[in-house]
Amino acid sequence: MFNHILLASDGSEYAIRACEKALILAENNPDAKITMLYVVDGATSKADATHYWSASELDKSRKEKLTISERKIKQAHIAYEIKILHGDPGPTIVKFANDHNVDICVIGSRGLNSLQEMVLGSVSHKVAKRANCPVMIVK
Repeated sequence: MFNHILLASDGSEYAIRACEKALILAENNPDAKITMLYVVDGATSKADATHYWSASELDKSRKEKLTISERKIKQAHIAYEIKILHGDPGPTIVKFANDHNVDICVIGSRGLNSLQEMVLGSVSHKVAKRANCPVMIVK
């Protein structure tokens, strides 16, 4: 049984699908808690800084990306928290998962083609290789 579920999310359609799978894992478990983790990388951080005048506007904008998933979790009456961290997404998600002893990490697959994946790697595969817990990659 999975009590502490880490949902790595960026607000994309893949992340929303991952949220739906995390909810299935949490249903019928009164001890289940979902931690929704959004990692802001350097490029996103720079782009955001040019669009928003204050830190509060910036924080609000980032949380808005997670509203669909947050709404789904609330409707399912599952305990949750949202964490926003800065760094390279793959290693940051792995570090969080390993440091917080999560039971499973649920992450969406971005759907890179084979050449892109070979050259760039994907966040989901980096997490799957390095996390100490099971990782569910949702297509």
